[in-house]
Amino acid sequence: MTGDYSATDVFGLLSDATRVEILRAVAVAQYELEQVGSGPAELAFSEIYDHVEVENTSKLSYHLGELTGTYLRKGEAGYSLSHAGEQIVRFILSRNYEPPEPFDPEPVTGVCALCGEAALEARLSQQFFRIDCTACERPVAGQPITPAQVRTRDTEALLRSVKRESAETYRKLRRGLCPECGAVLSVAVRALPDSPLPDADPLLVTSTCETCLRKYNSPLTYSAVYHPAAMAFYWDRGVDVTAKGAWEFHEYLRDGRWTSEQVATDPDQYEVVLRHGDDAVHLHLDATATVERTERVRRDDGRPSRS
Repeated sequence: MTGDYSATDVFGLLSDATRVEILRAVAVAQYELEQVGSGPAELAFSEIYDHVEVENTSKLSYHLGELTGTYLRKGEAGYSLSHAGEQIVRFILSRNYEPPEPFDPEPVTGVCALCGEAALEARLSQQFFRIDCTACERPVAGQPITPAQVRTRDTEALLRSVKRESAETYRKLRRGLCPECGAVLSVAVRALPDSPLPDADPLLVTSTCETCLRKYNSPLTYSAVYHPAAMAFYWDRGVDVTAKGAWEFHEYLRDGRWTSEQVATDPDQYEVVLRHGDDAVHLHLDATATVERTERVRRDDGRPSRS
C-alpha cells in the first residue's frame, strides 16, 4: 500500500486475519534468528512463507504487497517491520488488547498530599493504576498501566515497575519528549492559587503534545527532581529518586523539604529548592521549566556551589 491514506485505510489492512498472521510471523522469525546487528533483520519471501499458513505463494505475495509501505518495509534482502508494524505486532504479541487482571488493594508507603495521612493503597481502576488515600477517600496519584505489565508480575514487582516507569516518564517530559509518540512537547508553568496541594509548591508544569493530544501535569518540584543535578544530589545522600513513586514524594511537600516559587517576571523565572537534612540543591528554571543553573548549599559552610 503506497501513497496518501487515512487511519481507516491503515487499520482496514488488518481486517484480514492472514495479514495479522504475517506480521506476527515476521516478528517470530526475526526473534528466532541468531543474528546480532544494529538494525532489524530482513526476511526473505521464502522465510516468511515457511512461517505463515497461506494457500500459495501468490496469496502471500498479494498480502505482502498490501502491507508493504505501512506495516512492512522491503529492502534488498527481504522484508522487515516498519514503525507501525513494530507497534502493532508488539501490541498483538503482548496481548495488551486484553483487560488487565485485577488485584486486591495493596497498602503502600507514603503520605497523602491532600490530608497528610499515611493511609495509601494501590489499586487498578478501569485499567488505570491509582494510589488512593483511604483516610480522605481521594485519589492522590495515578498513571496508565498495560495488561502485560500486570500479567507478568506479582504485586510487589508491579509496584517497582510503576515507580521506574513513572521516573522514565518524568525524565522524558523534562526533555520535552512526548512519552507516547515522541513528538516535541510544549511546556508551561502556571500558578495554582486554589491548588489542593500544600503551599510549599503552588506551581504546576503542564506538558502538552499537539501531535497525539496527550497532556501531562505535575507539581514543579516533582518535575525538577529528575534533573541530573537533583538526582545526583540525592544519590550522594543514599536516595535513588528513580526508585520512588510520585506518592512517596508527597511527604517532602507536606513537611516543606521541597519548595518552589516564582522569583521573576518578564521573563518568568522560578526557583525550586530540594532539601535533604541541612543540605539543599537550588534549581533555577525558565518559563518552560528548563533548568538554567543549579546550586548546592552544604551544611559545612553554607556557601552555594554553582553549576
